Amino acid sequence: MSNQIQNIPIAKPWVGEAEAAAASRVIMSGWLTQGPEVAAFEQEFATYVGAKYACAVSNCTTALHLALLAVGVQPGDEVITVSHSYIATANSIRYCGATPVFVDIEPQTYNLNPLLIEAAITDLTRAILVVHQIGMPCDLKAILAIARQHSLPVIEDAACAIGSEILWEGQWEKIGQPHGDLACFSFHPRKVITTGDGGMITTNNPDWDQQFRLWRQHSMSVPDTVRHGAKQVIFESYPMLGYNYRMTDVQAAIGREQLKRLPEIVAQRRYLAERYHQTLADIPELKLPTEPAWARSNWQSYCIRLSARCDQRQVMQAMLDAGISTRRGIMCTHREPAYQQETWSCGIDRLNCQCKPGRCDRLIESEHAQDQAILLPLFHPMTEAQQDQVIRCLAEVV
Repeated sequence: MSNQIQNIPIAKPWVGEAEAAAASRVIMSGWLTQGPEVAAFEQEFATYVGAKYACAVSNCTTALHLALLAVGVQPGDEVITVSHSYIATANSIRYCGATPVFVDIEPQTYNLNPLLIEAAITDLTRAILVVHQIGMPCDLKAILAIARQHSLPVIEDAACAIGSEILWEGQWEKIGQPHGDLACFSFHPRKVITTGDGGMITTNNPDWDQQFRLWRQHSMSVPDTVRHGAKQVIFESYPMLGYNYRMTDVQAAIGREQLKRLPEIVAQRRYLAERYHQTLADIPELKLPTEPAWARSNWQSYCIRLSARCDQRQVMQAMLDAGISTRRGIMCTHREPAYQQETWSCGIDRLNCQCKPGRCDRLIESEHAQDQAILLPLFHPMTEAQQDQVIRCLAEVV
C-alpha cells in the first residue's frame, strides 16, 4: 500500500505542563486523597454543565452503580438499557442484583430506540438507563416523555458525552444538566478529558447528592476534611453499607486543568469530524455517522459503517499494517461470555426466549453495528496531515 503511515493511535489525551504542575502542587501539599481539590473540581464541573450538584467518584462504573441505588433499584428489579454499550453499563445493573432489559438501537445514531421502550416496560421496571453513545446525545425528549408517563427515573450514561449539547426548549444545553434525573461521566484516558481514571455524578436532587457523598466514603458519618480540621476529638460512625468510591485530590487537580481545556478540545474535535464528513462522503462503501439537528456531539469517537462488500477485520488489519489504529464497532454485552451466565432479558421471558449465544433477533441493529462499524482515530493533538493519511489509507483499503 502506498503512503504508509506509522503510529497513529485511535485516541490520545491532551495533557501537558499545566496538569503536571497541578499534580505536583497536590503532592507537595501532603493531602493526596479526597479533599479540597475534589470539592473545587465538583463545583467547577457542576457550573460547566449547569447542574446544581456534582459528586466525584472513582470511575463512571461506580457512578452508575450509585445512581441506580439512589433511584431505588434492588434485586429482582428490571432496568431498561442497551446491550450496544461498553459492558460496564449492564454490569452496574447487575451489581444491584437487577436484570438489564436490552432494547435495540437506532442505526443512524447508535443510541437506544425510543420506539421500543414501551414494549419493554413491565411491573418490575424500576428505571431507564440511557447511553449517549460515543458522545452523540440520545433522544432524551422522546425517552423522558415515556419515562414520565410511567413514573420511571432516567439515568444518563454520559461516560463519553462531556461537552456534548442538546437543543432543549430552544436553548443549547450541556449533557449533564441533567435533563433526566442523574447523569454519570467518565474521565478515562479514552474520553474527551481525563483524570487518569475517575467519574462524576450530576443531579439537581440534594438528597441524592448527599447520599452519594456518604456512600462513596464507606458511609462514614464524618468526612476526613472535617475530622482532621476539628479542634476536638471526633469518633466517626458507619450507619450503613458504603463503598470505597472516592476520587483523589491528585486526579481532581488534573481534572480542573482539563476542564479549562474542554471548550478548545470540543471545538477541535468537531472540526476534525467535519473534515472526515467532507472527505469521506464520496466513498460509496462507507456510511458516515449522523448528527441530529437537535444534537451537538463532542465526537468522542468517529464511527463509520462499512458496506456488506467490506470485511471489518480485513479493513482494520490493513490499516493496522499501515500503522493506523482503529477499533471495531461498540460491543454488544449480550454477546460476551460473561452474559452467557449473567441474567439479562431482551423483553421476552428468558424461559421462552429463542435467543442463541451471540445472537438475538430483537437486537439485530445492535449486532449489525458491532459487526459493520469501525472507529477511526480522532484526538485533539491530531494534525490535518495525520488525518489526511488516515483518509487516504481507508480509501485504498475499501
